[in-house]
Amino acid sequence: MRITETKLSGVYIIEPQVFGDARGWFMETYNKLKTPEIECEFVQDNHSFSAHKGTLRGIHFQKPPMAQAKLVRCSRGALMDFAVDLRPDSSSFKQWIGVELSAENKKQLFVPRGFGHGFIALTDDVEIIYKADNYYSPEHDAGVLWSDSDIGIDWGFEKPILSEKDRDLPLLKDLRF
Repeated sequence: MRITETKLSGVYIIEPQVFGDARGWFMETYNKLKTPEIECEFVQDNHSFSAHKGTLRGIHFQKPPMAQAKLVRCSRGALMDFAVDLRPDSSSFKQWIGVELSAENKKQLFVPRGFGHGFIALTDDVEIIYKADNYYSPEHDAGVLWSDSDIGIDWGFEKPILSEKDRDLPLLKDLRF
């Protein structure tokens, strides 16, 4: 596995080694021994499907003490995956990175606790799978409005497809951590 730290400390791009032949391919998507930079124990796997190109999900996170780190990959189609530093005391507060994840490139993104996460489908029929190091907690579920100008993510779509929940998320300045 090749692990590359992004401009946001603690956020990593992981490129698994793929072994292929005429029959197909095999890859290890996670190995604790090969990823010492990821200091967490995963307890939950999630799988999401987006039927249409331009479907946006995020910016989501869980508040402490139920904050989650995530290891994200795309198993079908392609998406732009985003991590946003939401730690008010961080030198990179409000900064973000975007990485294209696809079934073809097999890249993964590690998003640590304290970061928001969102993605937008670049193709129809997108599947995203991610590991989380804490259980889902409805009481701690939170998010930031996708179009918050204080963050300024360029999602690549003017009118994305949104859920009611994502349309109604607050601005970062209105959140209480």
